[in-house]
Amino acid sequence: MKDSLFIRAAFSQPTERPPVWMMRQAGRFMKEYWDIKNKYSFLEMCKTPEIAADVTMLPVDLLGIDAAILFSDILVTAEAMGGELSFTQGVGPKFANPVRNESDIDTLQTDVADKLQYVADAIQVIQQRLNGAIPLIGFAGAPFTVLSYLIEGGSSKDFKLTKLFLNNQPELAHKLLKKIADVTVTYLNMQIKAGVNALQLFDSWALALSWDDYSEFSHQYNVGIIAQLDRKDIPVISFCKGSSVFAPLMAEAKPDVISVDWNADLKQIKNNLPKGIAVQGNLDPFILYADKAVIKKKILHLFERMRGEEGFIFNLGHGIMPDIPFDNVKYAIDVVKEFRY
Repeated sequence: MKDSLFIRAAFSQPTERPPVWMMRQAGRFMKEYWDIKNKYSFLEMCKTPEIAADVTMLPVDLLGIDAAILFSDILVTAEAMGGELSFTQGVGPKFANPVRNESDIDTLQTDVADKLQYVADAIQVIQQRLNGAIPLIGFAGAPFTVLSYLIEGGSSKDFKLTKLFLNNQPELAHKLLKKIADVTVTYLNMQIKAGVNALQLFDSWALALSWDDYSEFSHQYNVGIIAQLDRKDIPVISFCKGSSVFAPLMAEAKPDVISVDWNADLKQIKNNLPKGIAVQGNLDPFILYADKAVIKKKILHLFERMRGEEGFIFNLGHGIMPDIPFDNVKYAIDVVKEFRY
């Protein structure tokens, strides 16, 4: 895999063009995804290795991307710890037993590797199917983001309960974050052992935090996780909504790649990072709703902006939305693959 376009870019080595993959690339914008989803619940899909492999392979077969990403969810760690997780169409994830006090935290388990074995099994099935063609990215949710779901009991627009918890009970917040971080290290190292070629740490909701709170309740745990990974030859990507703000701190965790949202000038971010840290991003996913001529213009503008920069992986600033036309996604990937520096 050292010679793959994606791995070379992740390690800031020269590439003939930017590699491309997209967050949520194996998802709800595909008819083929719904052909599978209509037969199984979301958690059944995640927990059945053959089905997880089927979904993981969809963008490999239909889009021709340069890296596959494991089909799973950032909340499987929280469920393994004892969160009563369910997914409802149109609502999203819900925990029936949200964390409210120290007793709830004490109930959560950390010796949960056996409960996550299905992820390792899925990785092995996927790698058999990929047969070395392209790299496979594994991932986990970062502790703060997982904590927010556990405290809110699901998704949130304002993270009110989470912020109250951080402000009024910081000691308990750290107790919970430490538990999640310990599980995350074990989980990611399990993925490496199972055969992933790269990892991404998703701190999806970090943008809810102020600079100081991000430093205290998110960043320090991400630093610890990345430091404990068996990452020889395995590039680590750090992502959060808010990376355009938090990139200087994120760099201190020593990831190989920082995935940047669409609010920033990618070249400026790259030039302000320590040498050797690559960037990933950062097309606004809403551009993929636009006419194809617009899609091509925006992608090529980004590429011209990044010309001469080693260590650049093309991606979106966040995930593909469910109603983006499949043909537009395929077209965007074709535009990337036709480009040459």
